[in-house]
Parts: sequence; C-alpha cells; structure tokens
Amino acid sequence: MDIAIYLIPLVVILFIYLSGRRKNEKEAVGQMKEAIAQGLTEPSSLHPVIDPVLCLGSGSCIKACPEEALGMIKGKAVLINPTLCIGHGACAASCPQDAITLVFGTEKRGMDIPQVDPTFETNVKGIFIAGELGGMGLIRKSATQGAQAAASIAKLKGSDNAYDVVIVGTGPAGLGATLGAMEQKLRYVTLEQETSLGGAIFQYPRNKVAMTAPVKLPLIGEMHFKEVSKEKLLEFWADIIKKTGMKLNFEERMETITKTDKGFIVKTSKASYETRTVLLAIGRRGTPRKLGCPGEELPKVVYRLIDPEQYRNMHVVVVGGGDSAVEAAMSIAEEQGTTVTLSARGEDFGKAFGGAKPKNRDKLKAMADAGKLQIMLKSGVKLINKDTIVMKHGDQEVEIPNQGVIVCAGGLLPTPFLKEIGVLVEAKFGTT
Repeated sequence: MDIAIYLIPLVVILFIYLSGRRKNEKEAVGQMKEAIAQGLTEPSSLHPVIDPVLCLGSGSCIKACPEEALGMIKGKAVLINPTLCIGHGACAASCPQDAITLVFGTEKRGMDIPQVDPTFETNVKGIFIAGELGGMGLIRKSATQGAQAAASIAKLKGSDNAYDVVIVGTGPAGLGATLGAMEQKLRYVTLEQETSLGGAIFQYPRNKVAMTAPVKLPLIGEMHFKEVSKEKLLEFWADIIKKTGMKLNFEERMETITKTDKGFIVKTSKASYETRTVLLAIGRRGTPRKLGCPGEELPKVVYRLIDPEQYRNMHVVVVGGGDSAVEAAMSIAEEQGTTVTLSARGEDFGKAFGGAKPKNRDKLKAMADAGKLQIMLKSGVKLINKDTIVMKHGDQEVEIPNQGVIVCAGGLLPTPFLKEIGVLVEAKFGTT
C-alpha cells in the first residue's frame, strides 16, 4: 500500500510525459512530411547535422533553436524544417553529447565559402574575412566575428604602413570590426560604397524584425535586444557612431587590393591606402544577381526595397521567392493605390516560396486570396520597357503597364575578385 502511494503519482507523471512526447513527435513528423512535399529540404546556410548514434534525445537542442527548425522523431533530434534554419548554432552549443555538427551546404547543393582559419585570416596572410562573406549571415555572429577578427589583427606584428587595417563594409561585421579596431587602438579606415550604413540588414523594408538574440560589442557592452525592428537597430548604430566617434568613409568603393612587401595597397574610388592588413566584411550580396533581360538597365529597376511609399499609385513587379521578395511585395501592396505582381519560377506556391519563413508564406497567401496582390507562378521577366513589362507566364507572354521593378534574386559571391587577390574559395557539400 505504501509503495502504491508513491508509485501512482510516478505513473501519472510518466503517462503525461509520454503522451506529450508522442504528440510532439506526431507534429514533428507532420512538419517534416510537409517540408518534403513542398520541396523545402535544402538549408540556405550553416545548419546542424545530427549523429543519431550520439544523440540521446534530451531535447535541449530543440529548446535552444529559436526558429523551430528541429523536432524529435523516434527519440532522436531531426532537422524537420531545413529552410527555417539560419545558422544560430545554439543547438550545437546546447547538446550535452556533442552529437551536432554545424556544416555548410548539402550533398545536393554546395555552398562556396572562402577559406579562413579560426582567427578569420584567409590563405593570403594579412587578408581577413568576417560575416556573411564567410558564410555567417546572422547579425549578432557577424558583429562578433568582426570584433574577433580585429582582435586577431591586433596580435600581429606592426609595420610602418599608414594603417593597421582597412575594413571594407559597414554591415554588422564591418561595424563590429571597427569597434574592435578602436578598442585595440589600431590605425584603421572603414570603407562603404553606399551612401549610408551597408549590409543586408540595412536594406530590409521598414519595420522588419532584424535581430533575435543579444550581442556583445567592443567599447559598448551587450546589446540587450532580443527582437528589434530595422529602424530601432539603425538608431542604435547611429547612436554608437556618435558616442564613439567612429569614422566611416561613405560613398567610397574598394576597387583593387595589391600585395606589397609591407602589406597591401587598397585602391578605392577616391584614394589609396597603405595598410598592414585588410578585413573584408562586404557580404555575399554586394553583387546582386540580375535577370539578364533587355531593359534591366532602366532606372525603374532596383535590387532592394528602401521605402514602399515611393511606389504609391504605381504597378510594381517584384521578382523572387525568398523572404526579401515576399516582404517587399507585401510592404508595397499595403500602399494606397499600388498594385503588385510577385513573380516566381516555382510551379506551385510551396516550391515557389520555399525560401520564405512560414509566417511570411501564410501572410502572403492571405493577401493574395484577399486580392491585395497578384502571384504569378512559373513566370519570369522577358523584357522591360519604360512604361511596360513583358512577363513570360508558362507558355504565354503578357505585356502589362509597369512603373517599377524590384529584383530580389539574391547576390553573387565575388569569387572572381577573391581569386584575383589569391583567396581560395571552397565548395562545401555538407562539411564544416
């Protein structure tokens, strides 16, 4: 009788636990099947590979993942939503058995990554790479990598060059590197080809949530944001620049890097800089992928959305199937009098917008069903005229009035430039 008093509560607790686990596993299986059915099986960046032999099914990685990309199936962690994974790496850090390895690319789809060592130095001594160009697109990790690269540069022997480091790019990695250079008392110059802060994050549409975890910055300490809009993040960086006296050279494009006996000469559109080292924080999207059709050089064709208001009372064609395209189309569609056509190559909705987050896909479908925008599947742009655009839709061609085209087809890794300066680029097929 005494044993029953203790045994019954344990049985009840075990029953509740197992019931919850079965329910979660059923949901995980459903999500994985849906992802497979829609062709959403290829992660876009750094992602986990789980060793089922080492995995004990603790579930710590699932709790640590902020994107809900992992699930538990048959007592083992599984990447059930590959396209949601954006490389936080929190899963690997939380695994008590070291059963998770973070890799780039997959067996089917390789990912070009410049060769860098743990200090962020490339095979070309004195040239460093941090952030998205090196495969890390997360804001907090890019900023951290920039700061760490600056610390690595500070440990190298000095020279009689005018600068210790030329930092190229003012995205999160470039700004983190600049703060690191200031903290390490390095002689630096930071270049940005745009008119204001660079990097993919600063090209997002208004009010886009841009950060999902805090980050610690040199001279500043920890940014206590968990989620922050683009505007708040810009305000934060502007305040940092003002408080620290950070010097940034805007509208100055890097053109060449030449090796010298003492280091490098970085030639820009405005000047030349003799430097001991170079830190590339230029991102992977510096060169936008173009359509390759006649008329693409017209002023109405752009490669990012800055302000939806500028398209009020216009017809706009947005090209692409990822988050940037979907968010741009939805933002513009909210403007009064604006009509939007979202063009994607996929044959069905799931495949066409597989690169977008589920909440964006759901919102997009709702807006399309409500007639707020038009989705054109199996389509592409054939010809762009001043006042019209010719779209290929299946086997047909359609010419429609048009005042704006936004191409969100991703960017091209500057492989030719990297090869020119001697940096090795490796194709990663599911490797670290």
